[in-house]
Amino acid sequence: MSSFLLSALLSQCPDIDNVLDMLCWPSYSWPEIEKVESLSTLIEELIKQSHSNVEVSQDSKTQERFVCKMQSIIWDQCVPLLKMISNATLSSREGGDALNVNKELLAAVCGLLGLCLSQSHTDTLEKMASVVLPVLTGSESDERSAHTDELDIDVAIEIMAVMLPSLSQNAALTMKSLTCTLNAIKELSDARVSKVIVRVWLACLRWSSAERRADALQCVWGHVLRWHDGEDAESVTSRALLCLTACSDYLFPLEELLGDRPNVLRPDPRTSPAFFRLAQAGLTHRDGVSRKRALYLMKMCVSLSEVLNTDVCMCEADEVLYKWAPDQRMVFRKFWEDYALVLETLEENQIHVVRPVLHRIDALAEATATDHKAGGAHVHPSWLLCVYQRMFHSENKAVMKDGVDHLLGLWLFQCPSFALSASKFVVGPFMDVLTESSLYHRSPGQAVGDCPELGLKLQNFMVTFFGSLPQENQGAVLLQLLRRLASRHWCAVPLFFVSQALSRLSPRPLLDADGLRVLREVLSCTMITHQVLLRAATQCFLLHTAICLTDVSVVSLEEVFAFLAHFRADESLRRDTKLWSELHDWLLANEARFRPVGAGADATNQRVSAYSCESLKAFLTVPAGSAGQAEGVPATGGAEVVTRALLLSADPEGDGLEQLLLPLLDVLRRLSASAYLPPRKADKSLQVALRLLQLLGPSSERQAETEDKVAVCVRRLLFGVVEPVQGFILRRLNGELEELCDVDRATLYHAVLAELVKSYCNVPGYLSNLQNNYVSRLTANCLRILNAPSDQHPSLVEQVQKAVSMATLALLCELAEHCSFDPQSEAMRSLRSLWTYFVWSPSSSSSPPCFTQTLQKPSSTSDASPLSCPDDSALLLRDWGRVAAHYVRDRWACLSFLHRCGAAPAEMGGPPGSSAFFADAIDALTLLPGCLALPALDFIRVLLPQVAPHEGALCAEAVAASWRLVRASSTNSHDFWPTLQAFVRLAFQRTTLELTEAQSPEMVRCIRKVTGELMELTQVRSGVFNELIQHCGHTWLPSEPNPHARSALRGALNHLDVLVEACIYGPVFRKDQRIVQEVQMYIQQLGEDFAANVVIGSATRDDQYPRLSALAMLSRLDLNDDLQQDLMEQLVERLLGKDEEISKSKVRYYGNSMQHRVKNRVWQTLLVMLPKLRPGFVASRILPAALQAASRGNQPSVKYLIEWALVLILHFWPALLHQLWACFSTDHEKTKTSICTFLSVLVHLGVLLPQLQNKEEQWRKALEVVLLQCFSHIFSVRLYALLALKRLWALGGQLGHDEASPGASPGASPGASPGGLGAAVQACLHQAEITQSTGNAMKNWSRIQEHFFFSAFHPLNDYSVETIFHTFPRLSGLADDEWIPVWKFEKLVDFCSHSSLPLRNAGTALSEMQPGDWVQQDQGELEQEERWADVQKKIAPWRLSVQEQEPELMAQQRAARLGKLAGALLVVASLIDKPTNLGGLCRTCEIFGASALVLDSLRHVGDKQFQALSVSSDLWLPLLEVKPHDLADFLQLKKKDGYCIVGVEQTANSQSLQDYRFPEKTLLLLGNEREGIPANLLQLLDVCVEIPQQGVTRSLNVHVSAALLVWEYTKQHLGSS
Repeated sequence: MSSFLLSALLSQCPDIDNVLDMLCWPSYSWPEIEKVESLSTLIEELIKQSHSNVEVSQDSKTQERFVCKMQSIIWDQCVPLLKMISNATLSSREGGDALNVNKELLAAVCGLLGLCLSQSHTDTLEKMASVVLPVLTGSESDERSAHTDELDIDVAIEIMAVMLPSLSQNAALTMKSLTCTLNAIKELSDARVSKVIVRVWLACLRWSSAERRADALQCVWGHVLRWHDGEDAESVTSRALLCLTACSDYLFPLEELLGDRPNVLRPDPRTSPAFFRLAQAGLTHRDGVSRKRALYLMKMCVSLSEVLNTDVCMCEADEVLYKWAPDQRMVFRKFWEDYALVLETLEENQIHVVRPVLHRIDALAEATATDHKAGGAHVHPSWLLCVYQRMFHSENKAVMKDGVDHLLGLWLFQCPSFALSASKFVVGPFMDVLTESSLYHRSPGQAVGDCPELGLKLQNFMVTFFGSLPQENQGAVLLQLLRRLASRHWCAVPLFFVSQALSRLSPRPLLDADGLRVLREVLSCTMITHQVLLRAATQCFLLHTAICLTDVSVVSLEEVFAFLAHFRADESLRRDTKLWSELHDWLLANEARFRPVGAGADATNQRVSAYSCESLKAFLTVPAGSAGQAEGVPATGGAEVVTRALLLSADPEGDGLEQLLLPLLDVLRRLSASAYLPPRKADKSLQVALRLLQLLGPSSERQAETEDKVAVCVRRLLFGVVEPVQGFILRRLNGELEELCDVDRATLYHAVLAELVKSYCNVPGYLSNLQNNYVSRLTANCLRILNAPSDQHPSLVEQVQKAVSMATLALLCELAEHCSFDPQSEAMRSLRSLWTYFVWSPSSSSSPPCFTQTLQKPSSTSDASPLSCPDDSALLLRDWGRVAAHYVRDRWACLSFLHRCGAAPAEMGGPPGSSAFFADAIDALTLLPGCLALPALDFIRVLLPQVAPHEGALCAEAVAASWRLVRASSTNSHDFWPTLQAFVRLAFQRTTLELTEAQSPEMVRCIRKVTGELMELTQVRSGVFNELIQHCGHTWLPSEPNPHARSALRGALNHLDVLVEACIYGPVFRKDQRIVQEVQMYIQQLGEDFAANVVIGSATRDDQYPRLSALAMLSRLDLNDDLQQDLMEQLVERLLGKDEEISKSKVRYYGNSMQHRVKNRVWQTLLVMLPKLRPGFVASRILPAALQAASRGNQPSVKYLIEWALVLILHFWPALLHQLWACFSTDHEKTKTSICTFLSVLVHLGVLLPQLQNKEEQWRKALEVVLLQCFSHIFSVRLYALLALKRLWALGGQLGHDEASPGASPGASPGASPGGLGAAVQACLHQAEITQSTGNAMKNWSRIQEHFFFSAFHPLNDYSVETIFHTFPRLSGLADDEWIPVWKFEKLVDFCSHSSLPLRNAGTALSEMQPGDWVQQDQGELEQEERWADVQKKIAPWRLSVQEQEPELMAQQRAARLGKLAGALLVVASLIDKPTNLGGLCRTCEIFGASALVLDSLRHVGDKQFQALSVSSDLWLPLLEVKPHDLADFLQLKKKDGYCIVGVEQTANSQSLQDYRFPEKTLLLLGNEREGIPANLLQLLDVCVEIPQQGVTRSLNVHVSAALLVWEYTKQHLGSS
């Protein structure tokens, strides 16, 4: 409604109220938008007239009536309508059928409300605020019905926006409203927070006066910063930065300060510690937008400081957090510019962009250091640490690693003040980033087994850091660091290197009892990993750390030994290690200084020996009332602590040990005599005795027994109580054990008895007494219990006694085999009688014997002893399965022993009996888990040779069941390895491997299938193939004389696949697996002084062991044995087949790929076997295969091995040289590799000449061949030929040709030279020296002459294992995990070296050479000291969320935000189907600003070829999908939108691109690569454009054509701008 019409209306209507009433609408009804807008316009006109008309403005009645009408409109029209809009909004969100929210209606109503409020009194404003503010203070999550009489949050925000101009004079209500919104931003979503800031805060600041604006800013500023200080969370930081960034124009009024306006008091960010804490939290935030906001605020703060240019020194805790000084303005400005540049560059996440600015971090560090002239540090260290933390959070692991490396070398940590300030950072973010395993990879240039560079730097850093800390702070910082280690899960590799770094700290008193407790928690983290060597090594370093850093004055011996109990003797803390000796010496050196346990004046320092003795007494003491109670076996932890204390406190000479062990010996002596000794006391004494013997180790394994006086003394003392202990065990096992908890007690007795027998079996008289008396009595007691008749519902007492008796018999069988009992002894006679029990037991008297007889579960525990364990009923339900499984296991242990010792009668060993027993054993495998099935597996192994000839299917079933058992236990390392070893001994024993297809087809097929699956398992589990090849190697070729040797070797021929796989074995590990292998190699390099290598050294699972084992076997083969010769020749055939298979399947393979490694291993093995092969086989098979392999493309390492093999073959068998000459007459145009290989062989002709009879003839032949190749058009062939020519010409002097000598004159007569070639040869050499004297030719000529294969290498003198497996791989660029050092051949296997193939090289010239290849190009090195003045800065576009927008709008927004221009060009490529063309086209369109690209399917975007060409341009270019069959409709639609349809096609009426002027709205249609644009679409085109051509070729590539047209359009419409 125009102002003219309004004036006319008002002039003709004296009663304005009627007009207003006519425009109003009934409450809670939906008016038309036009009606609301008309009412607003009318009111606005009335307000203008009242202001311009003095009479009206002074008429109080008229004004009062008008105000009342405004209030009526507010409460009768606006508020009800706003509530209806709120309900409609909620209904639409809930998916109902309510009215859709009309944003225009909301805007119109809010505009009307704002006009009415501007004419209202304060009470109306307050009443409106009381309606709106509670809505904002409520949470978004509060439930609100769609039919409630409440406002929606979005509507309330709009109301607040229109209220604010009316509140400009009401300071109290304004601040109340502002405070309410400040509380609301904590709960609202990001979208609503943004709306509050824009619609409310900025409006409030815009409408307020300068003074009130300052108050509002102060309110927002203080509230936001207090919120962040109170809740230091990432979400709070992000929200707080959003708030301050939105208000930044008012917080940092740079334009106002630069002008003449007076400076109004407002919050000064430069003096606020909370602001800088928020900024630092933002700079290290995980969200990129938050980081940019924080950096923007810091830039504004610095700009503010530069504008005001006043002294600022904002301190917190006596440290300068922010500083500015006018006299050092340029210094501070330079620092913050560098600081911003570094942080902005780190956003790129690209290492080549980041590395150039790392030097600027050094400048930041300089500014962080203390400047005495300036009176303090320029900036606080926390700013520098923010940069490092940002690098630690980088998505690029290379950036992260560079950040860690740079921090570790930061010299500022040598300053005590900086070290103390940075301690919280080191303990927090720095320790967090160290958990990343990828940081610890070896650096380029480091060899396998070297400590990673970061590991070395970390050690130096820890020493420097703790050395710089003030002494009073070192302990607290170390405790925090250890707590950080224990607070999260660490992978094995990072924990190992951090522990090693801590162990490098010099001795100092830092750890108290809490420190040892936390260190114990760290120790528990090491038990998580299944990498045993890493786990053990970490334990060793942690123990060394504790020894060096424990403050003995505040730690008691009790706390020390409780800590030591957590170190495992089978991994780290063993008596025969240097670590044990170090711990023993530390305890004795400090024994008078440990904190006494007592309190007050009576507290005295204890000696370690006295503490050990008292601990032993206390451990053996039991409550007086426990003698008649049946209890479970005590936990072993207490015995472990006491035993460690006893051995560590023992004098090395053994003095005083008897007194130390007296309490234990006293209890052990009374075991068999005192019937009233409490069982718990007896159990504890046996636990200590058992642990003592276990920690001392079996006497047979102690090489220096006579020197270990402690072990001798302890064994002597315990031997004195062997008789009462064994008597006690005999009595207890004779039916006294009746409770379920007694099963574990019997396990303790069995362990003690086994340890006693193994420890004293070599003592004169002990074994004979055992065999003639003790074993027979114990066997008879067990058989008596087992043969007792059983009820239908046996009792718990009966079943427990039977379980214990069967376990006792299994133990006796094991001891009889271990100690080699005399077959005629009473013990063996009693054990052999067990066969009668198993075959004719009462339970099986009327039926065939069943060996897999289980132990029936007792019906109840009601008949048990009244002294039974209180939890027996519950344990019975839970643990009886375990008891029954052990019972079955013990039965099969006895049966296996009986079969091995020949106790089974001859008639039972026949085929029928054996098959029945065999079937029972297979059933046992399905019942028993893991290691419990080992006796059944052993039984099957013993019977397999008897059953296999006539029961092949049954044997195959047994092997398959055994393999299933192995696979089932693969997740449990404790069970897996023993089960795998037992399976390998079963399935791959000699008689099984000798079986042929004709003898047992089922068995042979099963073995082959299992072998294939086992080989698959080797790829995911290290060490599996080691077990197989080690067993097969000893079986096929035993080192000792064996009557079955020849038949065993036939087994190798039957299963040659295993040997072939062993020769080429070697998995390519993932990066995370490779680092574990590298660290384990490093640990092994630490030597025998490192305890983990001593304890775990025997359990090596080297992945190179299968190859080593196979090569060792091949080295022992006899070339005079026909069968062994046959084996070698078949193996060579298989290896050559592998090489040919790879060559045919993959024409091009990459360096260090699996194909490359396999081919390399094939030719390495052939080189080893070459001297042992028959000449006829070499001539007919190997030489042709080598020549054929040379004609293919090979990696350098394979090429050198083939060339070496050719030289050796021609040296050993000179008569085969004619085959080499024949190769030069073959067409080699397809590949230059083969001719270069043959020329390389001729370079070493000097090695072959001594073996040739017609030396001069062959030399002339070589000259002719090589001279011909000197004129090849291929540069590398000419280079090889010139080198060969130079070497051959030098050989002429040895043959008596003076012209061919190096000093011969170039002008010698041509006729004097052999064959008249002298002049030609010398001319070629002379020309080579001239042409090769400049540029790259000179470099290549010198490099090929210096290459190791043509310089230091001698094919005969360097023919050794060292050269083949270590030197050649190292020099030819193979990955270092392919290098096999010689010491592995010497230590891990029995390699038989001989004169023709020694282990080591006689000379060192070749091994001292460094890797290098003449074909490599020069690589420039960056100067480390160079400071980059210009740094690459790529455009980092803002992320756009405009999927719902039109492509044109997206292109405009993108162009505006990137500062680029965008056109209206739409490129349609729906007819193109090649991903490469589409990817390149996408990149072209994005670069030149096309509005969108149309494809036939958006699935192209995920194609690798598309991504390779588009290089992420698809992220910034709108992509539309239009199928080819929909293209006609799409073009018609775009025509209606005003687009000109331009086709790229040659037609009769097409226009030249040079002359055509593109309209602004152009649609460019591209044709198919082959057919072009279909005829039906040509009819829809407005114009066809063709590209002028000058050549013969018919057309350009479609991507190239499109690029030319897109560029022409860009040049015409955007080029001038």
